[in-house]
Amino acid sequence: MLSTYTLGYITRMAKIPRKLSLVKFDMARVPRGFRRKYPFRAGVAYVFFGEIPNMPGHCVVADHKSGKIYSGYHTDNFVELGKDET
Repeated sequence: MLSTYTLGYITRMAKIPRKLSLVKFDMARVPRGFRRKYPFRAGVAYVFFGEIPNMPGHCVVADHKSGKIYSGYHTDNFVELGKDET
């Protein structure tokens, strides 16, 4: 599924990960000044639970190993893991 969103003056098309797929956080999509504010780290897999229906563009994910749940983060910042990454 593709989702259209506007970030400032840029409109982007982002592929929304499939529900219950393993994803990674794509730090390259976050402005440099904000990167330390996110709890996500490189090399960590998360389970994508899907977009929050009454908060379009935001999702719920859980750390695959610890089970800690994170909600309200931008859906477009998560990318499905490839078969070689799982």
